[in-house]
Amino acid sequence: MNLVVNGDAESGSGGSAEPVSKVRGWKVVQGAPALIAYSLGGGYPTASDPGPAHRGSRFFSGGNSPRTALIQDIDLPAGGPTGRRAVDAGKVRYTLAGWLGGFDRQEDGARLSVEFRDAKGTPIALSVLGPVSAADRQGKTGLLERTAEAAVPPTARSARVLLVFTRSGSGTSNDGYADALSLTLSATGGRR
Repeated sequence: MNLVVNGDAESGSGGSAEPVSKVRGWKVVQGAPALIAYSLGGGYPTASDPGPAHRGSRFFSGGNSPRTALIQDIDLPAGGPTGRRAVDAGKVRYTLAGWLGGFDRQEDGARLSVEFRDAKGTPIALSVLGPVSAADRQGKTGLLERTAEAAVPPTARSARVLLVFTRSGSGTSNDGYADALSLTLSATGGRR
């Protein structure tokens, strides 16, 4: 099960290149993202550009801010096969995944990270995806999949997912793009 709420930019207002002040499931902490429809055109990624095979109708972009940041704080399960006892025994793995990209030969980009925290909120582990460079995209507009997988650190009780878009050059658009963001947990041992 994906622990990220609205990791596909499908919920809430949006659909154009106009920035929005609120995004369902996320706290906007800097700048203002845009939730752009794949059908918008005008140089933005379309359904025929590289991206998720099973994409929805929209994706995230950095809007028109030099730096846009969204945060989602997630409580990890208390019980069950991926609960606290299994985490503390080192028997739970996580996968952080997302499709990240940008426009043409520009270096504007998106970075997705997860920071695991203990019961006091102290960071204990970090995993970062992206950004995807223009060279990675072969100078084409689109999104490429990035993933990271590792053990959930013992004593972890929550995860902070951070999505950051950075404009690297001139212009007004922050053309870092993201879609299909997920954080999933899996048990590696028997039930406890």
